Amino acid sequence: MALGFQIFQRSRAVTEANAKRWLDLPVANVSDSMSRLSAAGANLTLMNTDLTTKMSGAALTVRTRPGDNLMVHKAIMMLEPGDVLVIDAGGDLSNAIIGEIMVKAAVSRGLGGLVVHGAIRDAETLRTSSLPVFACGVTHRGPYKDGPGEINAPVNLGGMIVHPGDLVLGDADGVVAVPFDHLDAIYDAARRKLADETGRLRQVDTNERDYSWIDRRLQAQGYKPEPTDGTTRS
Repeated sequence: MALGFQIFQRSRAVTEANAKRWLDLPVANVSDSMSRLSAAGANLTLMNTDLTTKMSGAALTVRTRPGDNLMVHKAIMMLEPGDVLVIDAGGDLSNAIIGEIMVKAAVSRGLGGLVVHGAIRDAETLRTSSLPVFACGVTHRGPYKDGPGEINAPVNLGGMIVHPGDLVLGDADGVVAVPFDHLDAIYDAARRKLADETGRLRQVDTNERDYSWIDRRLQAQGYKPEPTDGTTRS
């Protein structure tokens, strides 16, 4: 097969049942549990008007040249129920990669979520859809269908590498990919992070939060407080 026109099969993928258990974990907690190094960039955002929309599923990846969706059409025919279609179009916004007709076809095959590192169109329909949709922007200009592209190869979304079969999560804070080999460890760490933050929020509500760490951190950085010999206020 010619380089640039390659289609691979996934050798492994997170199961739909496993993916569903992550839906109650905020993306921010998962991101923190991965040392805050895995992120698709702030320009890849939730398009849905319902900001409570959440996404979790196995990545079916597509890499395509900006403005072209030939391989996206082929990838839709390869979807399995619950899959998240992850499209690396280089972040370019000149031409939309996908719109209402293609999304409807993908949903009929069980699409669980859509991530486009590029632009979409038919925004009104996609924004009000129950399907989680993440993209970098919107344009009415349609795509070309010439290639090249690859399916089920690693993709790069603004510095975040996604391998086929990885878990892809999304909510109002953005998108994060969890490597297949680290699913259990990151899940457990994210649950602990959520529990810790829930406890801290409760302390804020009851005025029991300890803020002394701020001064300790400042002093560790060399800050020396001024003498407290009285302040004139007016």
